[in-house]
Amino acid sequence: MDSLEKLETLQARILHRITELEISLYGQQLASVSLSSNDSTAPAGDTMDSRLTAILIALGVDDFLFKRVPFDYYDRSLESRRDILGAPSIEHLCKSIVLVNTQAPASVTDCSDRNNSKYYVVVIQYMARLNAENIKNFLYALNDRKIPKKRFNFRLAPEEDSYELTGYGHNAVTCFGSKTNIPVILDEAITKLEPNFFWLGGGEVDLKLGIRTPQFITAIKPFIVSCST
Repeated sequence: MDSLEKLETLQARILHRITELEISLYGQQLASVSLSSNDSTAPAGDTMDSRLTAILIALGVDDFLFKRVPFDYYDRSLESRRDILGAPSIEHLCKSIVLVNTQAPASVTDCSDRNNSKYYVVVIQYMARLNAENIKNFLYALNDRKIPKKRFNFRLAPEEDSYELTGYGHNAVTCFGSKTNIPVILDEAITKLEPNFFWLGGGEVDLKLGIRTPQFITAIKPFIVSCST
């Protein structure tokens, strides 16, 4: 990447961050988002970490940590990000991505049926490669093989759809406080991490959430699937 491309990338990140701040300061959308696991809402004006803290505590989670990261966090290596967060290894750095089933019938337009949702949030390690075929096979079996396999075809959802569903922008998606109660798939590899404390997005690009794996599972009740290679 030449100097001009680097400057353009930096400019894009700065503009994205300005948009995030404008939403936080002036938009009531994030402050009034319905909490995914209860019906209460956060008071207007709360910071993202305090809003999510309230959600986590309400869900019975008491072993978690928020940490702000530098603006160029995503320009750095996984090893550098590990050091910034104080994580034991790069394997403990995870992300939440929204997948869409492009072959879902027209009647399936929401996330009300967690066994056959059009959208899923998948939590996977940064260093891993997503295996969508395993997710398809898992959901095919979960539905007692009554839905043809050709009706499952998962791809990364467009960024605008991800934002509309979660309320979180690129590199900020988290599983807590989402606008829509999207079912979550946790990669099985994350459950085997030692120590069992991993990092994922915290609702803002420069905010990361560290959480104990058993508490994440109890709070979110994700499907646990071997979905990486």
